[in-house]
Amino acid sequence: MPKKRRKLNKDFEKEIYSSRKNVELVLAKIYDIDDEDIQKEYMTAFNEVVNTYDQLKKDYELIGFNNNSENLIADYNKAFSLFKSEFEI
Repeated sequence: MPKKRRKLNKDFEKEIYSSRKNVELVLAKIYDIDDEDIQKEYMTAFNEVVNTYDQLKKDYELIGFNNNSENLIADYNKAFSLFKSEFEI
């Protein structure tokens, strides 16, 4: 039996791409911090954002656009906003 094709969504792919760029930018800024303790604190706090992004990307690559996709992007946006509000970067 052929494998079911995953549903694609161009707008959602743009949001994933934008999210990846945001994660890469913040990670670069964190790696530029000289104080190791502060860098570790930022990295620990940002791990939730990275994990949420990874889950979003993995879900889209495996399943495609689905009912859960909107929830995953909302979770990512919430985690990223929370990080930005608590940490200066």
